[in-house]
Amino acid sequence: PTDMLLLTPCLHMLPKVPPGSSGLADKETRYRQRYLDLIMNPTTRSTFITRTHAINFLRRFLDMHGFLEVETPMMNAIPGGATARPFITKHNDLNLDMYMRIAPELYLKMLVVGGLDRVYEIGRLFRNEGMDLTHNPEFTTCEFYWAYADYEDLIKFTEELLSQMVLNICGGYKVKLHLEAKLGEPAKELEIDFTPPFRRIPMISGLEEKLGVKIPL
Repeated sequence: PTDMLLLTPCLHMLPKVPPGSSGLADKETRYRQRYLDLIMNPTTRSTFITRTHAINFLRRFLDMHGFLEVETPMMNAIPGGATARPFITKHNDLNLDMYMRIAPELYLKMLVVGGLDRVYEIGRLFRNEGMDLTHNPEFTTCEFYWAYADYEDLIKFTEELLSQMVLNICGGYKVKLHLEAKLGEPAKELEIDFTPPFRRIPMISGLEEKLGVKIPL
């Protein structure tokens, strides 16, 4: 370029990339300074974009199958819908302790009872429990309810949802998962095939096969 316009000065140098590395590797820095992670690691940016595509597809898929998206309360007088330790907050005007929701289940079931046969919600849950790199006390879930459907309907529905989502986002049914390398070992690549129909495994016989035991019934 012959001309350059400085939009804003950078007061800190970007971290140096170690030889043989393709980006910022220090996990502490990556998770505490996410903007650096996004700048230095294209795969992180790709993860953000893929997550958005997955949620958008999930919403479209449920809408096309006649489900109604709803919003249920985030604060409850009594925590319910799951067994988990809740976060507690304060409603100042009512002088009342409230609990951040741990699941939307009970409110969604009330809507089904009220005549909304297919409902779903994509939203945040809060569980005041352990945390690590793959478990966060606040996280996004999708929960849906479908009146008059049995488990066979849900098996077919889930199979179509997952296979079509992968096809729509990745352009094919097979995706490659890059596993984190252990110290002194090369990184491993795992291929997952979402081509329908999925194999159906009976729970009891499947457990007996993998565990090598006979479960008494």
